[in-house]
Amino acid sequence: MLRNYLKIALRTLWKSKGYTTINVAGLAVAFSVCTFLFMTIYRQLTFDSFHADGDRIFQTYYFANSPDKASRSGIMPLPLGPALKASFPELEGVTRVRVGTKSLVAYKDKYFDKHIALTDPDFLRIFSFPLIKGNRQQALQNLSGIVMTESMARTIFGKQDPMGKQIQLGQPGHQKNYLVTGIMADLPDNSSIHCDALIRVESTDNYRQDMKNWDGNSYTVYLKTPATIDQATLENRLRSFAKNHFARTIADLKKEGAKPDERGDLFAIRLQKLKNVHFDREIMSGKGAPVALVYALGGLAVFILLIACINFINLTIARSFTRARELGVRKSLGALRHQLFIQIWGEALVVCLTGFLLGTVLAYSLMTSFNAFFDARLDLSHLLKPGFIGLMLVIFLVVSLLAGGYPAWRMTTLKAVDVLKGKISIKRPGLLRNSLIITQFTISCLLICCALVATRQIDFLRERPLGFSSEQVISIPVGNRTNGRMMLQRFRDQFKQDPAVVSITGSSVNLGRGKDRVTSRSMTGMDYKGKNIQTDWLLVDYDYVKTLHIKLLAGREFDPTYATDSINRVVITESMAKEMGVSNPVGLFFGSDTSGTRSQIIGMVADFHLYAPTDKPAPVTMHLSHHEPINYLFVRVNTPNPTAAMTKLQNYWQKVAPQAEFMASFLDENVDAWFQNEQMMSRLFSIASGIAIFLSCLGLFAVALLAIEQRTKEIGIRKVMGASAASIVVLLSRDFVKLVLIALAIALPLAWFGMQQWLNNYPYRVSISVGAFALVAVGAILVALVTVSYQTIKAALMNPAKSLKTE
Repeated sequence: MLRNYLKIALRTLWKSKGYTTINVAGLAVAFSVCTFLFMTIYRQLTFDSFHADGDRIFQTYYFANSPDKASRSGIMPLPLGPALKASFPELEGVTRVRVGTKSLVAYKDKYFDKHIALTDPDFLRIFSFPLIKGNRQQALQNLSGIVMTESMARTIFGKQDPMGKQIQLGQPGHQKNYLVTGIMADLPDNSSIHCDALIRVESTDNYRQDMKNWDGNSYTVYLKTPATIDQATLENRLRSFAKNHFARTIADLKKEGAKPDERGDLFAIRLQKLKNVHFDREIMSGKGAPVALVYALGGLAVFILLIACINFINLTIARSFTRARELGVRKSLGALRHQLFIQIWGEALVVCLTGFLLGTVLAYSLMTSFNAFFDARLDLSHLLKPGFIGLMLVIFLVVSLLAGGYPAWRMTTLKAVDVLKGKISIKRPGLLRNSLIITQFTISCLLICCALVATRQIDFLRERPLGFSSEQVISIPVGNRTNGRMMLQRFRDQFKQDPAVVSITGSSVNLGRGKDRVTSRSMTGMDYKGKNIQTDWLLVDYDYVKTLHIKLLAGREFDPTYATDSINRVVITESMAKEMGVSNPVGLFFGSDTSGTRSQIIGMVADFHLYAPTDKPAPVTMHLSHHEPINYLFVRVNTPNPTAAMTKLQNYWQKVAPQAEFMASFLDENVDAWFQNEQMMSRLFSIASGIAIFLSCLGLFAVALLAIEQRTKEIGIRKVMGASAASIVVLLSRDFVKLVLIALAIALPLAWFGMQQWLNNYPYRVSISVGAFALVAVGAILVALVTVSYQTIKAALMNPAKSLKTE
């Protein structure tokens, strides 16, 4: 019996090769796109999900209900971890983590740049990263112990056993010896923590002094609760802890007129579950993935699958009516409803399975291109994970039941007598077919509108002044193979007479995202007249303001002719002055931390975006130092050929520091990389809208072809009665245009509302243009007309004699 069903299905599909090809092509494209989207969603939703007892692991964060707005930050002070452990001994573990720039690792005569995380022994007790060698309880007990990843051990030691071997960390002359006490598996790509090795935080310079500073924030703090304590209970107990350790901050908030939030807190230390940390961009300082983007990806996948299913349903129902007599005869000969259902659904299942397999092959072949275009970091191994395979099988079954099951059920409900008498036909469009076409074009127009608004917002953000000039500025990460201060001075000496080089400066932090993809942030609390102000603490060198064309509003920038500039002198931004409540802060003093050190302001500059260009600029305090490391050089050039200037810098770099990789980039490129998430969203919506329009037009073309085939005799009669070809084209096209107009009436308001909510996340945003939506409407109508025009014109020009002979 099944063999006969399969034969009939294959013969029927082969007989209608055109419609079968349309269905298979539409489903293959839909399944391919959805494979990419669901793999991306699967990767995002499984972030940090591999840790044992992950529901009991939390990251701490600040909450402050300031008068202007509530704020949250996951960057914590160094002494918080030990204080939590002392106050809550029942916790199963507390660990601090800091992963900054790459450190120089030396072994014998070999040097490597690696990310070294500063942490505590509890790290390996809280997180279940597999430890291949060593004892999890003892690996980080020694201050000179280091636990490295398997790939780092292989890079440094090759096939040798790394356990017990000694390496050095730090710049030559300031190196410290570390003993390898453990080897852990490489950290998964979907981990919020990324590093090559772990060392104790106590081994850093000035640790004892920094342990007294509750104003400097540079660490993330994780804790693991016992099974008997839930999140709400611990957060409630943390209120008294916060009052004891952050009394001054709470007092400052009260002076500013801050009011408690709905939970009764002015200031609090709260907990975020580890599984949610990746999506909490506020406590991750903008590094996490926006959860809205994940939801958008899921919506796109569902929309594209829905459009493909609509095509399938429309064509299957339409073609099933052309086989009505066959089904009527089979019913009259005794065929049961379930037998007819299996036959029709079996044909749909064959088409779905073919489309699914082709889509999988297409996704497999395009995986590399997709990763490169979206920086998606998808792994082919995800395709073979049981969870993902199960997800895709469920999707396949749902699609096959939805796309093939409904038409099969619909046809089995027809009465054999009505079918054989010819009372069943689709000469008049039904409500279902029209509704499905409207749904298709509603989704397509919705996606196009979203893509247009997202693109305009990105262009707006790019064109907005950043507070500094990125044109013809070259950013050079120094790395760990050379001394940043030495390189800065060498560059100044070498190019001071070069007319193409305007100025050179250095800093501890890059602007934008350079080729090293490293972002570090240091914040501190400044005390001014009893008010504690949180500010970004930025190390700069001479000519920083000049090189980046930052506007100087008052005072001066750092000048080498003033020897005292490197001793407690700072330059602040306008936002910092507003936080202090003064219009001209030059000459004023304030305390920089709890040690009582006082700094004097020598200049004020306009606000500039140091980290997130999508947010308002935060207060920044710039200081000068002759001993803190310079991590980045900035070179402003003035030449019609900036690439040649880059080559000149590279040649000199390779001459004086051949051991260090030259990873320079233009600051324009760095700034563009800031908009990676927005660019990804724009690209996804653009590609998805293009695919949606393609699939919608594919379905519309096939439905129009079927509808015109069934009205062939009517068209012939109209031509014999004197109807012109133009009037017939209008007659055949207007029904489809009406459906597109209804789709636009639904899609445009939805798009306006949805994108308005998305734009509200940005303090700087565009207004939604009526003209852009009008352009979408005109474009949709034209696309629909072009799609059906070939068939309508062909039918209108057909010889009436042939039309009237059509059965």
